Amino acid sequence: MTLSMLGVINLIHEADEMESLTANRCLATVPFGGRYRLIDFVLSSMVNSGVPKVAVFAHTKYRSLTDHLDSGSNWDLHRKQRGLYVLPPSLEDQTDFGKGDLYHFYRNRDYFSRSPLDYVAITRSHMVCNVDFGKVLDQHRESGADITVVCKDNSGDIPGLARKVKLGDAGRIVEMQDHFGRLASDIVSMEMYVLKKDLLLDLVETSLAQGRDHFVRQTILSRLNELRIHAYMHEGVLGVVNNIAAYYRHSMELLKPEIWRELFFHPGAIYTKVKDEPPTHYRNEASVMNSLVANGCDIEGTVENSILFRGVKVGKGAVIRNSIVMQNGIIGKYGTLDNCILDKEVEIRSEQQIRGAVDQPFIAVKRKVI
Repeated sequence: MTLSMLGVINLIHEADEMESLTANRCLATVPFGGRYRLIDFVLSSMVNSGVPKVAVFAHTKYRSLTDHLDSGSNWDLHRKQRGLYVLPPSLEDQTDFGKGDLYHFYRNRDYFSRSPLDYVAITRSHMVCNVDFGKVLDQHRESGADITVVCKDNSGDIPGLARKVKLGDAGRIVEMQDHFGRLASDIVSMEMYVLKKDLLLDLVETSLAQGRDHFVRQTILSRLNELRIHAYMHEGVLGVVNNIAAYYRHSMELLKPEIWRELFFHPGAIYTKVKDEPPTHYRNEASVMNSLVANGCDIEGTVENSILFRGVKVGKGAVIRNSIVMQNGIIGKYGTLDNCILDKEVEIRSEQQIRGAVDQPFIAVKRKVI
């Protein structure tokens, strides 16, 4: 089924406290779950729901984004009548980088105006979830809402930076945080907004004329009483991943089979860039327990409660516990990792011992030899 809906993945001024993990890449392309990037979750959700066209509004450090997304073939967005668009800021006008998302929507308004599709889903990239946008659109139509916001009732601690909302009668949003305040509510906005395309274009032009260029902070918040803004309650797994504590915690939660299965397969599969790698080689001395291990690894040591990305090499006698080792990492002989996050291509020398804390894991950056 094809939805009458355009997709927008909005990377403009996305909240990011990922420290060195986003020094050379945008938040959307931070590796997650052994072989995925953060953007894969919302992009796969859109494709599985039948959204035929998706535009990614890039902002800064987007080289890895264009490399990862390429033509969109891994998400089946390359065929005729379908499409993936990566829309970066203007390189000729350096002031583009400081302007809000409404300005970028306006500058690329032909993406919206030329399409016959009636609705738009505007999302961020850092929500790790699996959403059926068809159900969101059905509720949006039935409720008569002007804007529907996908939300999650999250009564526990939220390590990521999340905007909270309060609901009134019939699920209408009556209060919303300006950015990340301390609103007394367990309802978290997943930063996913469904509305009619014509309404969006009208809001873009009206807000810019009033000197407002931020979609949520200046346009939606100022119209809570004027527009019917309702919540759609998501029942599945949610990880708000935009700081180190959230990244580490939600990564470790993937080691629980029930969370892994629901996130990656319900209501649809999560797709990513395909790389042809050989199976992982488990040598005679290898011991692997309760871990996610991607293809192409070579393991001769011990791996416990950890996540290894593609091509990781674990030397003889090396021990990895409660850690995340990204692509092509090397752990030398008798080296030890505990509560660590290693970026791509980090090498740990033989017999080196590195330990972090559960609430503050040690982070090694790309191409660093320790």
